[in-house]
Amino acid sequence: MRTLADWLALQQGVHARSIDLGLERVRQVAQRLGLLQPAHATLIVGGTNGKGSTVAHIEALAAAAGLRCGVFTSPHLLRYEERIHIAGREATAAELVAAFERIEAARGAVTLTFFEYNALAAFELFAAAGLDLAVLEVGLGGRLDATNLIDADVAVLCSVGLDHMDWLGDTVEQIGAEKAGIFRAGRPVVLGSGEMPRSVHDAIAALGADARWPGRDFRVQRDAGPSADSRWTFRGRRWEFRDLPPSALPGEIQYANAAAALASLEALAERRLPQLARQLDASEVARALQGLRLPGRFQILAGEPEWILDVAHNPPAAAVFAAALAARPCAGRTIAVCGMLADKDVAAVAAALAAQIDAWVLCSLHESRGLTADALRQRLPAQCDVIAQSESVAEACAIARARARPADRIIVFGSFHTVGPALAALDGREALGVAGR
Repeated sequence: MRTLADWLALQQGVHARSIDLGLERVRQVAQRLGLLQPAHATLIVGGTNGKGSTVAHIEALAAAAGLRCGVFTSPHLLRYEERIHIAGREATAAELVAAFERIEAARGAVTLTFFEYNALAAFELFAAAGLDLAVLEVGLGGRLDATNLIDADVAVLCSVGLDHMDWLGDTVEQIGAEKAGIFRAGRPVVLGSGEMPRSVHDAIAALGADARWPGRDFRVQRDAGPSADSRWTFRGRRWEFRDLPPSALPGEIQYANAAAALASLEALAERRLPQLARQLDASEVARALQGLRLPGRFQILAGEPEWILDVAHNPPAAAVFAAALAARPCAGRTIAVCGMLADKDVAAVAAALAAQIDAWVLCSLHESRGLTADALRQRLPAQCDVIAQSESVAEACAIARARARPADRIIVFGSFHTVGPALAALDGREALGVAGR
């Protein structure tokens, strides 16, 4: 019998291409398994940035309302099992192995990518669990992503920016059109930002979708006075929750992410889950916000030096990361451990963070799309002070720690493939808090 590790290794070579956007093959297998409605209600979350923390807010709020909720996210940081949550717990290796066995028996001659196996396993486990709600985070793009097999009751689009241009297009208009592919005719669409390209507006109009815009259909009202960065009020079309605490995920962007999450649940209450309106009150919302955890997103580790880890890997995410670093000044130097994938805009990411970084330690990522430390250095702006290069993330972290003084801080960023191994190398450090975009 294959182990989970055996299955993951096998899945790397079943299909000729590691990324092959399209729904025809994966739909065939999903139909054979009867997986096109994995839960009573489904919510899909897309966007260039913001998906992870918006999904985390939705999961916490749904649980606070008493819903049995399944969540599918990607990629993982430390364990593959992180990708699938069922009613608040990670899927087990045994459950995943059993799901893969059923998928393998059903696929016949159809080949699947690694991600398509993953999505089908999530649908299979969700269907077996009898869930009230399935929350699906888009893997790449939207229109042709495997998560878009499901006709979601509500779609959330967090943001649109330049990323994955090899697959989605060279402009924000093209990328916006791909991401808007998760919208459905006449159904609610929650926008996490009011700044969307014309292609998103056009998709909403063409489908007659029920668009819910921040500032118009839902809003955040921050308390005035000395504690303006804390308590707040959410006002939606029907819901109002007053005197809420800030999300446990730090950063200004989390007010917008929390509001989008609440707006999406308000839409679900109107469409499929009326019990939400009865079961979610301000005290439950507050409890959910305060209990949030999301590793690898502005995750702060105690000690001298301080460590901050963030998966920022594109220019908009880097700008948010830079703002969060600026809001948390450091007495000493900031040393960066950075590893990135080849399809990322390294120069733009570095430019967004340059003012916050005094010295760079570069590491090679041994992934199919990973850059070597040498290749990464060649893409960095000339003014970046590279003090060391390494063949592994763990070694780069050790170099940075050896070079750092107590008053310094070390930041780790650039990819899930950088932050995950760094967390493993730093295992045992006390986490002061975790946050996400």
